[in-house]
Amino acid sequence: MTSFSSEEPHTSSASPAKNVLLTRHEQRNMAVQLLLAMAAFGLLLCGWVWQWVFPQQSDVGQILFGVASLLVAVPVLRSAVYSLRSPSLHGVTDQLIAIAMLGAWATGDLMTAALLPGIMIFGHILEERSVIGSQEAIDALSHLTRSRARRILPDGEIEEIDNHQLLTGDRVEVRAGDRLPADGYVLSGSASLDTAPITGESVPQEARAGDDVFGGAINLDGLLCVEVTRTGADATLGKVIALMQKAEHAKPPITRLLERYAGQYLVLILLIAAATWFITRDAHAMLAVLVAACPCALVLSAPATAIAGIAVAARHGILIRSSAFLEELADLNAIVVDKTGTLTHGELHLQRTVLAADAPSDAVLRLAASLGAASSHPVSRALAKLLPREQYLPLDDVSEQQGMGVRARTAQGDALLGRPAFFSQNNIPVSDEPEHDGPLVGLALNGRFLGWLLLADSLRPEAQTALAELRQLGLQRQLLLTGDRASVANRIAGELGISDVVAQALPEDKLHQVSAEIAQGFRPMVVGDGINDSLALKAGVVGIAMGAGGSDIALASADVVLIGSDLRRLGTCVRLSRACRKTLKINVFIGLGWTLVVMAAAAMGLLGVGGVLIAALLHNLSTLLVLGNAGRLLRFDEPL
Repeated sequence: MTSFSSEEPHTSSASPAKNVLLTRHEQRNMAVQLLLAMAAFGLLLCGWVWQWVFPQQSDVGQILFGVASLLVAVPVLRSAVYSLRSPSLHGVTDQLIAIAMLGAWATGDLMTAALLPGIMIFGHILEERSVIGSQEAIDALSHLTRSRARRILPDGEIEEIDNHQLLTGDRVEVRAGDRLPADGYVLSGSASLDTAPITGESVPQEARAGDDVFGGAINLDGLLCVEVTRTGADATLGKVIALMQKAEHAKPPITRLLERYAGQYLVLILLIAAATWFITRDAHAMLAVLVAACPCALVLSAPATAIAGIAVAARHGILIRSSAFLEELADLNAIVVDKTGTLTHGELHLQRTVLAADAPSDAVLRLAASLGAASSHPVSRALAKLLPREQYLPLDDVSEQQGMGVRARTAQGDALLGRPAFFSQNNIPVSDEPEHDGPLVGLALNGRFLGWLLLADSLRPEAQTALAELRQLGLQRQLLLTGDRASVANRIAGELGISDVVAQALPEDKLHQVSAEIAQGFRPMVVGDGINDSLALKAGVVGIAMGAGGSDIALASADVVLIGSDLRRLGTCVRLSRACRKTLKINVFIGLGWTLVVMAAAAMGLLGVGGVLIAALLHNLSTLLVLGNAGRLLRFDEPL
C-alpha cells in the first residue's frame, strides 16, 4: 500500500513508531487528505449519476471526474516527487501510483485517476491509526504511574508529594482508597489490595508486615506503612512501560508482496515499453503497454479485500486496527490466553455453601447478603449481590474489623461474617474448613456457627466451545498464562481441556513466555483484558482484547478488540481472515494475470490503432472484477 505523509510528503508506515502521538500539524494534514478523498468520491458519484441521467451530456460527467482526480492528485504527486529525492521501498510504490494516475490521465480515464489514489489515502489513514493506538497505550500506562504519596518524615510528620519524588528507602503511608505510589514492602499494618492492574488476580491480596507490594495496586481497606524499594523506571509499572516500548519497536514489519517487487516492476515496464517502441515504431502500441501496465487492479486487490474484511468484522462486533493483522490471523497455530476477565467473568460469585445441619439455607444467604452490604470488601460486595437490597435484614451497631470481618446486631441476635481467624478471636467454635481455592468466609449468629460460604470466579459459558473451535481450526497449542495461583489456574485449565499452564506470572513474565512461544516456532494469538496483559498483547503475532470489561490500556495495546467479549468470536476472526486471504489470492491473480495478458496483446499490436482506448477499457474491467470479488466478502455472516 502506498503511503501519503501526514508531515513530510512521504513517511513509511512500517517504520518504528515514534515515542509521541501525531503532532497537531500531522493530524491536520491527515484530516485534509481524508476530506479531499471524500470530496473526490462525492464528485465521482455525481459524475456517474449525471452520465446515467443525461447520457447526451457526458462531458459534464467527465468534468466532474477530472475535478475529482485533481483533488486527490496533490498528495499523490507530492509523495512521488519526494520519493525521487529520498528513495525508499515505499517511495517506489508512491511512484507506481503516480504513474498509474498519469497513465489514466493520458488516456482520458479520469474515473480511475480519481478512484485509485482516493482508496489509497483511506488505506494509509487506517494504517496510521494502528500506530496511534500503540502510542495511546503507552501514554495511558504512563498516566497510571503518576500519583500522590504521603511520605513519612524522620520526625513522624507526613508530607504529600508526587510519587516521582520518592527515593529508595523512603517510608510512605497508604490509606484505604489510595494507590500504592511505588514498589515496596509492608513495615506495619494490614489491608486488602486490589492487584488486578499488575497481576490480573481478581481476588484481593492480603498484605501484612513483611509482604512485598507493587506500585499501582489499590488499598481497599486498612492502613499500611510501606518502605519503598523500587521507584520510577525500576518499579514494576515502569518496567511495563519500558518493555511495551521495546515490544512496539521489536514487532517485525509485515512485508507486502507489491512493495517487495515494486522497483523491479517499474523498471521492467519501462523496458517493455521501450522495446515495443524499438521493434514496432508504433507510438500507440507503446502507450497501450504503459496504460495496460498501470497496476491499478493489482494495487487495489489488497486494500479492497482489507476494507471489505474489516467492515465484515465490525458487523460481527470485532474491531481490527489494521489490515496487516487481518492477514496475520490466517496463519495462527497457537493461542495464549489470560484467565481472569478473559476465560472467566473477573468477578467473585458464591460457588457453594457448607452449612450446619440445622441451618436453613435461605436464612443463611439473607443474613450473609445483609452483612456483606455493610462492607466495601470485594468478598462482601459479592455476597451483597445475592439478594436485592429491599430483602436485606435491618442491622444495628455495625462494625468492621479491617481485614477480618463484619459484626452487627440483628433482630435474632449478634451476627458475624468473616475469616476463620475472626471467629477464633470471638471464641466461636467452627466446623472444619472445606478445601477451596478461592475466598472462604464463615457466618455465625448468637455465638453459633452457621457454616461456610465459598466464593470463586466463574467461567464464561462459551469458553469451552470457543477453545474447541480453535483447536479444530488448527490452533492446537493452547497455553493458559495467568497471574493467578497455580491451583486455580490448573482447575480452570482442566475444565477447558488446556494442557499447558503458567501461573503467578507478572507482566514481564507474560512477555517472556509469549516471546518463547514465538522462538519455538509457534504463531500465537494472545487474548487478554487487563493492564497486566498489555505487554503480552503487543508481543504476540496478534493481540486480542476483550472489549466489554477490558482496561483502556489493554484495548489500546491490542491489534483486535472483541466488543462483546464473546470468546466464540475468536474462531470468527480466524475464519474471516482465511476467507480474506483466499479472496486476496484471487484478486492478485486477476490483477497480475489480466495485466500481463493485456500488455502482451498491446506489445504485439493486437489491440490495433485504438489500442490505448481498448487497453484502458480492459484495465477498468480488471479493476471492477477485483472490487466485485472483494465485495463477495460482505456476504460472510456467522450469527452466534
